[in-house]
Amino acid sequence: MRALLSAVIIAGTMLLSGCGYNTMQAQDEGVKAKWSEVINQYQRRAELIPNIVKTAEAEANFEKGVLTEVTQARASVAGMKATPELINDPVAFKKFIDAQNQLQGALSRLLVVSENYPNIKANQAFQEVRAQLEGTENRIAVARKNYIDSVQQYNTTLRTFPNNMTAKVFGYTPKANYTVANEAEISTAPKVEFNVGGTSGATPAPKQ
Repeated sequence: MRALLSAVIIAGTMLLSGCGYNTMQAQDEGVKAKWSEVINQYQRRAELIPNIVKTAEAEANFEKGVLTEVTQARASVAGMKATPELINDPVAFKKFIDAQNQLQGALSRLLVVSENYPNIKANQAFQEVRAQLEGTENRIAVARKNYIDSVQQYNTTLRTFPNNMTAKVFGYTPKANYTVANEAEISTAPKVEFNVGGTSGATPAPKQ
């Protein structure tokens, strides 16, 4: 009886392996790991923002609208739950990514405007946070690229025969991914311009 049971288990294992179950399981875990790294880097960026906003607020004439935009964008991101299950919900995933993109845009505008304020540019703490932010943005780009590649591989596995049949049986579904519109940005590491000079479209600081 034990020999028969062992034979059934072995046969079942071989059958699942041949139908792609083991591959899908491994790739599913890989996607989750890559997404966790994306979330970690997004969180790191969010943690740096209060320090850079606080320094800018110390400049009496700094454009309040820019600071408000960053603060509101960060609050919008903070109000969303970045859970592993997010990648299984395309609608929620898109909202989350859109919010992150808005935060990135608002933060970039703050940094550009700050170039017009000598006191801020000379602030050592501000410079240190900007350097940390630049490194974080580059790590975000790498993490997103790794996630995209992982999801593409996983989703392709699910669509191929006989894996697609196995996926239906065990409830594997495609994971949400960044859109085509995002890929041009992701293909090259984003640059946070820290020395753009006074030629930006920002309003110059009033003369003292």
